[in-house]
Amino acid sequence: MWKGVVSFGMVSIPIRLYNATESSAKVSFRQLCPEHRSPISYKRWCADGDHEVAYGEILKGFEVGKDRYVIIDDKDLDNIPLATAHSIDISEFVPRDDIEPGLYFNSAYYVEPEELGKKPYHLLREALEATGKMAIAKIALRDREHLAALHPTDNALLMNTLHWPDEIRSAEGLKGLEGEVKINPKELEMAKALVESLADSFDPSRYKDEYREAVMRVVQAKIDGEVIEAPPAPQTAKVMDLMEALRASVDAAKKSRAAREKAQPAEAKKARRKAS
Repeated sequence: MWKGVVSFGMVSIPIRLYNATESSAKVSFRQLCPEHRSPISYKRWCADGDHEVAYGEILKGFEVGKDRYVIIDDKDLDNIPLATAHSIDISEFVPRDDIEPGLYFNSAYYVEPEELGKKPYHLLREALEATGKMAIAKIALRDREHLAALHPTDNALLMNTLHWPDEIRSAEGLKGLEGEVKINPKELEMAKALVESLADSFDPSRYKDEYREAVMRVVQAKIDGEVIEAPPAPQTAKVMDLMEALRASVDAAKKSRAAREKAQPAEAKKARRKAS
């Protein structure tokens, strides 16, 4: 989806970028007319000429004044006078733990070297791996310039676009974070026990998006004239019941883990014990 070079110092590595993730098929709803129950269609309409415009004929215009536009085409954007349009310019290397992934990390892309760039590519990857660092760079991608981070993964380099600092909202003003909360040491120990009882290595194959299946059950129920009952609302433990809720949670988690491990093949159990 993008072709250019990774530059650091006097070294330039010709590379290509590929999307590292893709969205699974989401539930799709048609927009219907409330009177006729028929699909609503949208037309790209020119108000001045009172006619429809085909998608392929639409131009991009940048407004420079009232009813005045400068026409910009793809060739203009390809020739944009910005170094990062065709180059991922590394400006510094920082410790991997310096960036909060929950706030800053955005889209992910695999970085593939061209044939001539294989050696410096893997040299950079191994250097990042050995030093525990990630590279910070800028890249112009999809009509805007992004801050980005490059880091090693398996036998490749992965690039994540990052949010700019002014795109990160402050947590100040959240009422639930104001004031001090005293934590009972016994409650903390029980909470830690709950965490440990649910601790495991991350295996994404254990997780499944069940939203589509749930919507299809609603659709089938509507067809059959049945009523789908909402799940019970989650119960919030009272402060006085917190310790008991934690203790019950630990017991339930231990039983759940025991049942899960019992259902696993013998080889999986052996591998888990070896890893531990």
